[in-house]
Amino acid sequence: MSLDKLKLSKSLVAAMTDAGYISAKEIQARTMSRIIGGQDIIAIGPEGCGKTTTYVLGVLMKLKYSSDEAPKVLILVPDGERVEAVIAEFMLLSKNRNLRIKGLYGTGGMDEDINDLLDGIDIVVATPTRARAVYLKLGLNLNKLQTLIVDDAEVIVKQGMQLPVAELARSAGKVQHLIFTTVMHDKLNLLIDQFMEFPVTIEVEDLGETQAETHDLLLYQVPNFKTKINLLNYLLRDDEVFDKVVVFVNSRLTAQKLSKNLHSAKPGAIAVLNPLFFDEEGFDHIDDFKYTPEARVLIIANEGFSGLDLSGINFMFHFEVPEEKETFLSRVVKDDSEEVVAITFATDLELAEVRKIEQSMGKKIEVMDLPEDLVIDKSVKTASVKVKKEVVENPKGGGAFHDKKESNAKTHNYGIGQKAKMNMKKKHS
Repeated sequence: MSLDKLKLSKSLVAAMTDAGYISAKEIQARTMSRIIGGQDIIAIGPEGCGKTTTYVLGVLMKLKYSSDEAPKVLILVPDGERVEAVIAEFMLLSKNRNLRIKGLYGTGGMDEDINDLLDGIDIVVATPTRARAVYLKLGLNLNKLQTLIVDDAEVIVKQGMQLPVAELARSAGKVQHLIFTTVMHDKLNLLIDQFMEFPVTIEVEDLGETQAETHDLLLYQVPNFKTKINLLNYLLRDDEVFDKVVVFVNSRLTAQKLSKNLHSAKPGAIAVLNPLFFDEEGFDHIDDFKYTPEARVLIIANEGFSGLDLSGINFMFHFEVPEEKETFLSRVVKDDSEEVVAITFATDLELAEVRKIEQSMGKKIEVMDLPEDLVIDKSVKTASVKVKKEVVENPKGGGAFHDKKESNAKTHNYGIGQKAKMNMKKKHS
């Protein structure tokens, strides 16, 4: 889409052209008029889809020259690196404009930050904890605030900074709220529901034109670690389907913990690769697992194990989403004709990593319904937010308990992946 369609000022269009932007991104086309119009928005999109540039343009379009000391815009981001990146984007697109902008991050003394703010400011870009600390010192005046933006909201939630965000939002009173995130889930809903009412949700996807050829991929979205254990035990009860499986976790400590929580009627059925303690059931080499008949489940920590020969094993579980997407991709991208089913368990906080994996593969992972009789651990409460959603042609999965898409109800074809799906659906019903 042409930049002219965004209805930006001539100076902004010129600045974007000079910066190398030749066309508008989908997220900009769908949100810009709403941002300029003052609506509260939740914008969901993958990395690189243009979220930061979107709100920078929106702010520059709305911001009027003022000599006020108090800021008009507060932007909250997860860390100092993002603070600097956002400020750089503002400076890139605000040439020939006297823009007063200040970054707040770090843990040192606040006197210099407070003095800079007292000199007068238009935009503050800050980490939530630093902004809250300066606010409590009466150094950050929110009385004139017009727009509050939370960027990389899913990362802020993952880092546990919901409290300072909510306190700052409530202290700011009636302002425009803009939330930008790669994924929407229950924990983020809980945060947003504290200060936003009936925002418009706009979701875009940028999966790319090339799709990687992968094994069959299935995704279960679960609320917490204990429910993951319950689900794995539930599925592994079917020893006819899951006769030889590997289960990947992110650390050897988790592997040790998981091994003690999996049920097995037969001794030696569950083992750990290179166990943490000498008295645990385990193997030093994956080939030992393959050729031991009574061994059925092998738990493998991602740390220290790469390039494993998984041939002959038709089922793999990613009990935890790997911290590096390349680790996941190296296992699921097809390099031979062997049929494999890769099943992933993901909590809300892991969904952002799942989206990065999907973006790299160029396709979505099929979401499976949780079994109706699965025991759900109640230590994490769920909540919904009042949201007026924009109608989209192909709604995509987001939170942990969304309705299943009709396209996910397949019970045809006869590959190993489809057989597993059919068997699991029968057992869930």
